[in-house]
Amino acid sequence: SSWSPKQSKNKASKNQSNSPNANVPDTSQANQATRQRNPTQRNTMSLSGTGTFCPPCSTPSDTSHRHPWLPPQANTSASDPIALGQLLLRNSLTNKKEPFVPMKHRHVRWYTCGPTVYDSSHVGHARTYLSFDIMRRIMTDYFHYNVLYQINTTDIDDKIILRARQNELLRQLEEDGSVDFEKLVGLAKEALEEAKAKSEEKKQKIEKELEEAINNKDSRARTEQEGLLEQHLVKRKNLEKDEVQIIEACSGNDRVILLKAAKSVLAEKLDREKGHLITDHSVFNQHARKYEREFMEDMTALGIREPDILTRVTEYVPQIIAFVQKIVDKGLAYESNGSVYLSLDAFQSKGHNYRKLSPAGPGGAATTAAEMAEGEGALAGSSSGSEKRNPNDFALWKASKAGEPAWDSPFGPGRPGWHIECSVVAGDILGENLDIRA
Repeated sequence: SSWSPKQSKNKASKNQSNSPNANVPDTSQANQATRQRNPTQRNTMSLSGTGTFCPPCSTPSDTSHRHPWLPPQANTSASDPIALGQLLLRNSLTNKKEPFVPMKHRHVRWYTCGPTVYDSSHVGHARTYLSFDIMRRIMTDYFHYNVLYQINTTDIDDKIILRARQNELLRQLEEDGSVDFEKLVGLAKEALEEAKAKSEEKKQKIEKELEEAINNKDSRARTEQEGLLEQHLVKRKNLEKDEVQIIEACSGNDRVILLKAAKSVLAEKLDREKGHLITDHSVFNQHARKYEREFMEDMTALGIREPDILTRVTEYVPQIIAFVQKIVDKGLAYESNGSVYLSLDAFQSKGHNYRKLSPAGPGGAATTAAEMAEGEGALAGSSSGSEKRNPNDFALWKASKAGEPAWDSPFGPGRPGWHIECSVVAGDILGENLDIRA
């Protein structure tokens, strides 16, 4: 059967609760069916885990900003090797293998961050979700854990907004009879020159930052900029290929061929000039639904089991707004020009660790500009830095500009920030404590 957010969510609704202490549904019938298919298999395993935590493990002095690891307490009185903590999993918090002991016996709460559905899936998606599926099958079919598996789809994001607007503007251009072939040639050539100038500007910027990293003997920044330069040169070669096809198409007389050849550069030009005019929410919603459906079909084709629960960010906007308000009320976040940012200084002053899995030092000092740009999104704009108390503070709620979908909130019309989504969605379904976060 194919994946479906509605079907998957309803499937778990009988056992689902918003309470952090909700019981995880028992899937022992599925395990019994597995044993019936293998009558010679003998299951001697008992329930594992006691649901308590040991004292924090000590951390090296050079990782003082690393979040402490609270190892679960295994049931040492059991004869079950799994209950004794002999199933080891790689723990990215400590960067080593740790005994795996669920908080509620054999019930495992597993949350997986799903795709941002702005384009078709690629081999990286296949590798990621196939790997998780193999681990999930081993845990359920071999070790007989009762796994409640949730995947969340990010269906509102800067990448989705940009791509949806561009596709809509290209569709309008294609249907615009007032733009004949001659006008289209002029438009395509303008778009090409603008794209080449923008590409050269970005190349020079990366090369300058790479030179600074080399002079400062900053190996981390050097590696990052070298990677960015490599990616940019690939895009540059693609632009050069587009240029050849555009010039060839301009010498002909086929409007359809020219639109296809100049699609990429035209999309960026049209969005810069007219993106603010796209205000219909359905444009963004239809775009996300299309690629969400493609993703699900790809997962089915790969034979990956559908999740027990499949959720979407847009289904949780009211809960996200309430969650952000709680963080503001605690003095850990602040409003600025209609957006809300997490204050890293306030967060760390309360004794919290940032970033848990990749310590960033006081005030997030180790966070690079490239990492911030990726997290904040392409629509953040150059002015967003001036809105922040600390340049590494990140958006929990983004004020929407013209041409961007928006929901009403106490902070003003806007949309969820990328960083806050999983916290709200996973907490609503699986509770405050997760056994596995992937």
